[in-house]
Amino acid sequence: MNAPRPHGPSVREAAARDLARAGGQDAPIEIVEYDPAWPARFASERERLLALLRGAEIHHIGSTAVPGMPAKPVIDLMALVDELDAPIAGLIEQGGYQYPEAFNATLSHRRWLCRPTAAHRTHHLHLVDEPTQLRRHLRFRDRLRASALLRDEYARLKRELAERTGGDREAYSAAKSAFIERVETDSRDEL
Repeated sequence: MNAPRPHGPSVREAAARDLARAGGQDAPIEIVEYDPAWPARFASERERLLALLRGAEIHHIGSTAVPGMPAKPVIDLMALVDELDAPIAGLIEQGGYQYPEAFNATLSHRRWLCRPTAAHRTHHLHLVDEPTQLRRHLRFRDRLRASALLRDEYARLKRELAERTGGDREAYSAAKSAFIERVETDSRDEL
């Protein structure tokens, strides 16, 4: 995960400012059973984005990309781009995405957008300019796809954290990091 920039706002403060600016409140974190329609929703959004992200490599990441994995019903896409900021205006104006400015100011080598709103999300779009970030996410996804034991462990953790953290998305994400780091370390050891 990306750490906050040294002199910028914390991720939590930035996310709260963006949400307040948008006039919304985060919905509670809800983990639902796997929906076999998620891959088709990804494919449809990928096709739509190809016109806005010409030449980008776009992948389905996150739990909705893992068959059988319970997840928040939000499709996560990651696009490897040459220039992080160049496509933002088009993604907002033509793609219907929102770009939380304060939150993005805390990120390095990554941009994050959501659709249709920060308060009600159906899609997350992660732009990265370093292939290593993309590969890291794909390795994590592929490890979950390959191991029922890891999927079950992660599903239990996510349900427990969703209940414990309520609508605090930053706390939910932070609490998953130890599991993610362990799986990433194990996958590097296997290479």
